[in-house]
Amino acid sequence: MQSIDMLLETTREFLQQIAALLPRLALALAVLFVGWLAAKTVRFAVERALRAVNFHVLTERAGTDHFLQQGGLRGDTTTLFGLFAYWLVMLAALIIAFNGLGVTYITDLLQRLVLFSPKILVAMLVIIFGSYFARFVGSAVHTYCVGAKVADADVLSRLARYLIMTFVVMIALSQIEVGGDIVQKTFLIILGGLMLALALAFGLGGKNWAAALLERWWPQHKASGDSADRR
Repeated sequence: MQSIDMLLETTREFLQQIAALLPRLALALAVLFVGWLAAKTVRFAVERALRAVNFHVLTERAGTDHFLQQGGLRGDTTTLFGLFAYWLVMLAALIIAFNGLGVTYITDLLQRLVLFSPKILVAMLVIIFGSYFARFVGSAVHTYCVGAKVADADVLSRLARYLIMTFVVMIALSQIEVGGDIVQKTFLIILGGLMLALALAFGLGGKNWAAALLERWWPQHKASGDSADRR
């Protein structure tokens, strides 16, 4: 008899807990539904606002649209920013919903994601504007080399572009705190090693190659012609 009473008491407490949970669960589902509608609205507004200021033209010239499309994204960088805004609103809705349910550990995790999102946004902007600047500098180097009749204009322009993009990626990674000092020190070591290898190649085993390369870039007959014109 006592065991039956304990079973009934346990069942009664379980049903009471379910009865107390159902309103909170219904409220959480309502919050998620409203958050989903708000997220879709914010995504649409962000994409329309960015296209209104011709942000998609900037990203297309920077090359980020082509890179994302090669990665399988259906859309462009503006679409990516819309998705970012969508999930940011959804995370806020999830925080409210789980907080109402009393699931504090999930709420804390989602709050950390929301607090981390500005760093991701800044890193994305750094990549976009850095890519645009790298392409601009590469085009400027190519135009100058062609105007100055310097050979290997394509190689020099790509070298300038890739070098700038390397620093841009380092800045973006440091912004989201990926790698930290290890990435920067590794890059500096690799860059220093390349500079040392080039210096040794020019100074020891690559004299003839360096002379031929300098002759291609700055021919002696051009220098002599310029000096004759000055006279």
